Amino acid sequence: MELYYSLSILIVLASIFSYLNIRYLKLPSSIGVMLIAMLSSVALVILGNTYPSLLNNFSELLRDLDFTQLLMGAMLNFLLFAGGVSINFSDLKEQKVPVMVFSTVSVVISTFAVGALLYYILPYFSVDLPLIYCLLFGALISPTDPVAVLGALKAAKVPKALETKVAGESLFNDGVAVVVFVVILQLANGSETEISFERISMLFLREAVGGILIGVLLGIAAARALKKIDDYKVSVLITLSVVMGGHLLARSLGISSPLTMVAAGLVLGTFGKYTDHMSALTKDYLEKFWDLTDEILNAILFLLIGFEILLIPSVLDFWVAGVITIVVVLLARFLSIYIPARTVPFKEKFDMATIKILVWGGLRGGVSIALALSINEGPYKQMIISITYFVVVFSILVQGLTIGKMAKRLLP
Repeated sequence: MELYYSLSILIVLASIFSYLNIRYLKLPSSIGVMLIAMLSSVALVILGNTYPSLLNNFSELLRDLDFTQLLMGAMLNFLLFAGGVSINFSDLKEQKVPVMVFSTVSVVISTFAVGALLYYILPYFSVDLPLIYCLLFGALISPTDPVAVLGALKAAKVPKALETKVAGESLFNDGVAVVVFVVILQLANGSETEISFERISMLFLREAVGGILIGVLLGIAAARALKKIDDYKVSVLITLSVVMGGHLLARSLGISSPLTMVAAGLVLGTFGKYTDHMSALTKDYLEKFWDLTDEILNAILFLLIGFEILLIPSVLDFWVAGVITIVVVLLARFLSIYIPARTVPFKEKFDMATIKILVWGGLRGGVSIALALSINEGPYKQMIISITYFVVVFSILVQGLTIGKMAKRLLP
């Protein structure tokens, strides 16, 4: 029952903060909820001096939730599936090469660029972080989060091709970045007795390719089932079973659950949701169910991100490293977009305006924080968590609130 009470409190807070945002702040939903949560965290710390039990009880509630397990084991599956279902496959097919390159090659470039730059720059500011942990941070900070930026891009009426690039990259690079993170984490922990190109390639193929393959098969099976019926209640249950059962299957097979969810969502959204056998009523219920699920989970996710500052007591101790890291991550993001854009023979040429929007629109979110929290206890964990939080907060509040204006200014 404790989990039920904890989730009940989060739902109540998410609804109150969402109301306050719409009523007064009028910011994009996710950004507004996170900002109010951060301000509430500061208020709790101040009140904690007078009423310490209030701060302690709420902090204990957050610790009991286990942010990493909640996001990576549950929420992310629903969010990625909902994102996959909502994307038009024909639009994604037109942008398949940029999406594939930016969600794979760019993740690797970003990982090593962040790692190398931090390793050589941080010592000048009396900050010591071994190379393997610099690379580990590079892997966890490389995946982008489309949630906060897509609303702003739509409001700015950017070209559909650019919107698809941002959304497609963000959906697929979560799974790829998790695989890269796992490989580097094994190196950092010394758990792999033999590290070779073959072993790393096999791990990547098993997790990434295996995840996509299983996701496609699940999507096809569910789509065929939906074609045989026209009942919105059973249709919703089938899609729920794909997400929840698919995660259990991916976990048991040792493959990437995020990529499984993305692939299943794309296939089901293309071949299941828009079949001629399905009535307009069933389609409407399916779309609204997953839109609502996406909105509710995003509100809870960004609420948790805002409150996570209560669990990072040392965050201000690393503010210098945090500011440096923000600049490094932006520079690495630029390199990870600019190099492929200038070297890969894309059918559509990338001008500097598009590159700037892709760079500034590469927001970081809950996945980065969850991966940072999943690192084993050690002398560098608190530092990595703290600088991750600096980057995520800057990314969502500053980049997320300005990307729409930038797009309007740069695009014709």
